[in-house]
Amino acid sequence: MRILRAIFGHGSGRIGGVIVCVYLLLAILGLLGLTPHNPITQYRIDRLHAPSAAYWMGTDLFGRDVASRLMAGIGQSFTVAFFSVAVAALAGTILGLAAAWLGRRWDGVVMRIMDVLLAFPAILLALLIVTVAGPGTWTSVVAIGIVYTPIFTRVVRGPALSLKTREFVDAARTFGSSSSYIVTRHLLLNLVAPLTVQVTLALAWALLTEAGLSFLGLGTQPPAASLGLMLSDSRNLMETAPWLMIFPGLAIMISILGFNLLGDALRDILDPRTRSSFA
Repeated sequence: MRILRAIFGHGSGRIGGVIVCVYLLLAILGLLGLTPHNPITQYRIDRLHAPSAAYWMGTDLFGRDVASRLMAGIGQSFTVAFFSVAVAALAGTILGLAAAWLGRRWDGVVMRIMDVLLAFPAILLALLIVTVAGPGTWTSVVAIGIVYTPIFTRVVRGPALSLKTREFVDAARTFGSSSSYIVTRHLLLNLVAPLTVQVTLALAWALLTEAGLSFLGLGTQPPAASLGLMLSDSRNLMETAPWLMIFPGLAIMISILGFNLLGDALRDILDPRTRSSFA
């Protein structure tokens, strides 16, 4: 409860928290199918209807309700983002802790592999992986997870190297604590704050990467809804049906803004130097 009070007592945290909560609610409703209309049912007689009382955000070229597809698309995009960030956070944390604790050759090998992955722009590396493995939702999860693993590895390794030399770690060794106990109890628990901030920011990047892959036809496949796929389908209808691009574009922009604002707030709140200001 204290962290929630701190978030909503922070200017950007309040805005970001509200945006993220609203999007999470829409994502859950979309995944459960609790939408105004069926997002994949086509009503040819109602194709390209402008926003109205019957269709809040209009309909697309096939007569599908844009609001319903937007809710389903948010659910799909959030699913990919959360699973991919979970993969990246888990793999990066394990590799970062192993590199810091084992050191020497293992540290060199792990970090050189991470450097190679970081040498590629995120979207290009994700495109390469998806092109080789084939398009699809879970392929996107794996690709985005691999792309962002080096960032988590670096976030974990640096502080872990510093914590490894602290007196409480030496004391734990003196009392005969096992390496696994020291790594999980003394290193990992002290990395919760930077990892929390990094996860929040990585969710914004993952949403953007997923939208990019779907826009290029390599992510979520039709007839399922995705924000990037909805943008792609609206490219040739910008003049006749601008709402088809406006609403998905705004959805992507606002969701990324929300996670970035929330991440900035968490960084301030969890930083010991500024924590007292939001207590």
